[in-house]
Amino acid sequence: MDTPTPSQVAERLALLRTAMRQHHIDALMIPSADPHLSEYLPERWQGRVWASGFTGSVGTFIITPEFAGLWTDARYWIQAEQQLAETGIQLMKLTSGASVQYVDWLASHLKSGQTLAVDGAVLGLAIARLLQTALDAKDVKLNTGLDLLEQVWQDRPALPDAPIYEHLPPYASKSRSGKLADLRSAMQQAGASRHLMSTLDDIAYLFNLRGADVNFNPIFLSHALITPTRATIYVADGKISADLRSALADEGIDVAPYNTAAAALNALPADTTLLLDPRRITHGTRQWIPAKVKVIEAINPTTLAKSRKSEQDAIHVRATMDQDGAALCEFFTWLEQTLADADRTPLTEVDIDQQITVVRARRPGFISPSFATIAGFGANGAIMHYRATAARHATIEGNGLLLIDSGGQYLGGTTDITRVVAVGRITDEHRRDFTLVLKGMIALSATRFPRGTRSPMLDAIARAPLWAEGLDFGHGTGHGVGYFLNVHEGPQSISPSAMPEPQTAMEPGMITSIEPGLYRTGRWGIRIENLVLNRAAGQTEFGEFLNFETLTMCPIDTRCIEPTLLRDDEKRWLNDYHATVRKRLSPLLSGAALAWLHQRTEAL
Repeated sequence: MDTPTPSQVAERLALLRTAMRQHHIDALMIPSADPHLSEYLPERWQGRVWASGFTGSVGTFIITPEFAGLWTDARYWIQAEQQLAETGIQLMKLTSGASVQYVDWLASHLKSGQTLAVDGAVLGLAIARLLQTALDAKDVKLNTGLDLLEQVWQDRPALPDAPIYEHLPPYASKSRSGKLADLRSAMQQAGASRHLMSTLDDIAYLFNLRGADVNFNPIFLSHALITPTRATIYVADGKISADLRSALADEGIDVAPYNTAAAALNALPADTTLLLDPRRITHGTRQWIPAKVKVIEAINPTTLAKSRKSEQDAIHVRATMDQDGAALCEFFTWLEQTLADADRTPLTEVDIDQQITVVRARRPGFISPSFATIAGFGANGAIMHYRATAARHATIEGNGLLLIDSGGQYLGGTTDITRVVAVGRITDEHRRDFTLVLKGMIALSATRFPRGTRSPMLDAIARAPLWAEGLDFGHGTGHGVGYFLNVHEGPQSISPSAMPEPQTAMEPGMITSIEPGLYRTGRWGIRIENLVLNRAAGQTEFGEFLNFETLTMCPIDTRCIEPTLLRDDEKRWLNDYHATVRKRLSPLLSGAALAWLHQRTEAL
C-alpha cells in the first residue's frame, strides 16, 4: 500500500468525518488489527495506514469532529512524528507497548449520550471489554456494528488469495494427527467439547499448513473449529487444492468457506462447551457464539505447544541458523567491499535491504524475509522500527554506525538478527555505547535460571549494565520466535511491559530473542540481537534450571567494542561465541566471505 501524502490524509479524514455525521458517531477508533488480531496485516485491514499515513505496525487512531490522534509506543515515536507532520494528526505517546491509555482518553473526553464507533470485526475482545467498562461509567455508547472504512475507502483491497501448502517432513517433526490428539487431550482436561481458534499461526501450526496471506509470516486467513472427532478449517474457496483437501478429509479435517464460520458457530448445539482464548479473538467473532453455549476462556493450548520446539525442530533450526549466518557473511563481505570502492555509485539503505534478501535467497529452504528489513545509518538507526523507502532514505557514506535488523523465513526455521557495524571512523562514544549494549546482551545470554521463571522477570538482567550508567531503551528485551511461523510469537516475552503471568513461564524448547539497545535521537542507534533456545541446565535441591543456547551464528563487529569495558568473563563469552561461529560457518563459505569470517571472528 502506498503511504498517503498529507493532502490525501486530509481528504480521507474529511470523508470519515462526513460518514461519522451521517451515522451520528461522535468518535471513531481505528485499531491496527484484522479479524485475527494479526501483527502484520493484509492490505484490506490497513485502514489506520490508509487514514493517517502512519505505517508502524502498532498504533491506535482516534478521530472526533475536532481532533485526530495516533497512539503508539516509544519504538515508533520518531517515525510517527515524521509521518504525521503536516497532517494535523497529534502523536499521543504511549509509555509502554502494552498501554491502553487511549481508553482513558476516550472515557475522559466523550460526554454522556455520545457514541464511539469501532469495527467489532477487528476489535480485540479484551480491549472491547475494557472500552465497554470505561464507557458505561460515562454513559457513552459503544457501537461495534459499523465499518465506516467500507463506506469511504473506495478502492479498498480484496481478501488475499494466495494458495495454502503443506509444511512437510522432515521439517514438520510432528504430524497433524499427533497435534490434534494433544489438543483434544487439553480440551478434555479443560472440560470443553469444542475449541474455536482464530489466531492464524496457531491454525498453521496445528494443521502443518502454510500460506502467504500476510506479509512476512507464512500464514493464511482462517478460523478453525475442533470437536472430539473432527476439525473444520474455514478458509476462502480455491486456496486449498483438491488433492490437499482430500488428504485433510482422510485425517478427519473438513474445509468450509471462510465466510461460513459465523453461521457454524451460531448453530452450535445448546449443550456445547466451547473453549476460546479471549486474548486471541475479536469482539465480532465472540458475537457469533450464541448465549446458550457455555464458554470456557483460557489460552489456546496450541499457543503453549508451538512455543516448545522439539529436539528435531531444534536440529533444523540450528542448520537454518548456519545457512542464514553464512548468507550474512556473504552480505557483510559485499558491504565492506562496496564501501571501499571509491568509484562506486553511492550506497543507500534501500540497497542494504535488497542485497540482504538476495544473499538469503541463495540459501536452501529460504522462502521470504521474516519482516521488513531495518537498515538505518547514523541518525536513522535511532528510529527503532525505521524503514528506508525509495522516497526517504540515507546514503551510507562518511563515518558512523549502520544498524541492520533483518530475518528470513526458511522451511527449517525463522531467523531474526540485528548487527551494528562501523562505517569509516567511529568515536570513543560510539564504542562505549556499543559495549554497554553488548554487556547487556552477554549478561542475559549467560544467565542460568529456574525452569518456570516468568519471562518478563529476566528483562532487568539485560538492562543492568545500561542502568548503571543512567541509560535505558524503550522496547522489550526479547520476544518469542516461531518455527517457520511468526517472527513474533508468544506466550513468552522478555519485556517490562509484559505481565508475569503463568503462561509466560520459560520452558525447555522455547526460542526467544535477546536484543538490548541504546538510541540517541538524531545521532545513532545500537541494537545487538541473537536468538536463543531454552535448554535444561541441571537440577539442584531448589529445582530444575534452564540456560540459553545461542542459535544465531554471525560475528559481532569487534571494531565497535571498547575492550577495557569488558570483564574477563565477558571477553571469554564473546571469544567462545566467535570460535563457534567460525567452526560452524566455515564449511559453508569460500573465498572472500570465508576470509571475512576469519577476520571478524579473531579473539579479543
